[in-house]
Amino acid sequence: MKRSPESHKGQNGIVAIVGGSRWMHGAPLMSALAAQASGVDLLYLCVPACHEEVAKAAGLNLQVHPFAGNDLRVQDVEGVLEQLASVDVAIIGPGIAHGDENATDAINAILKGAACPLVLDAAALQPTTLDTVSGKGAVLTPHLGELERMEVRPEDLGTMAKRHKATIFLKGSIDRIAAPDGTVHTIEGGNAGLTVGGTGDTLAGLIGGFIAQHMEPVPACLLAGKLMKQAADLLYDERWFSYTAQDVINRIPGLLHRVDAQHAA
Repeated sequence: MKRSPESHKGQNGIVAIVGGSRWMHGAPLMSALAAQASGVDLLYLCVPACHEEVAKAAGLNLQVHPFAGNDLRVQDVEGVLEQLASVDVAIIGPGIAHGDENATDAINAILKGAACPLVLDAAALQPTTLDTVSGKGAVLTPHLGELERMEVRPEDLGTMAKRHKATIFLKGSIDRIAAPDGTVHTIEGGNAGLTVGGTGDTLAGLIGGFIAQHMEPVPACLLAGKLMKQAADLLYDERWFSYTAQDVINRIPGLLHRVDAQHAA
């Protein structure tokens, strides 16, 4: 990715992550650390109050804005939207409790009110999500179970992406990325170690980080998906299936440096 040597703080990406619940602190942090590994300048992290200190400890570059309580609620929406007003992209959903109607209501209000580009994962993927963000150019990153919850069939990926002007990244052993024009791209490679918890959050963070650095959604998805699989292949050779999402994140900067070197050659 090109970067002007004359750029200053904030011009190379500002990302917000809205996620977490009382029992799930790691997911939004994985997204944030992955976005950081992609090279963004600034990170805002909106998480439950009970996770404020662990979030601060996870990264010195994270600006932490806690919810009023230990789960996302409608009363948090106004404050979250204020944060999103000044960012290049927002990643919504990692770690928010599934089946929590109050949290779902808050997510829907955020999706309706947000003016920035959106990357949606986990609890943000509901039957109404595509209708709510239709025309906003959002990126949705479901696995098969979440796609079923969205009431979308795998064979309809291209049709639904085109109908709603969205990008849908269906995660799997072979990733499928449906573009807003209805085209479906595939990414092969990687290994079953990517089933470990946190890799979906990592993928969402990478995609968001690349979009914040001025990549279009489909190229951002393709690059993020390829890097995840490349990192998995390297880690399998070293650690078999015992690697973690954090190990994947730690591999990203080196792989990105290699991509930049290849483009410069």
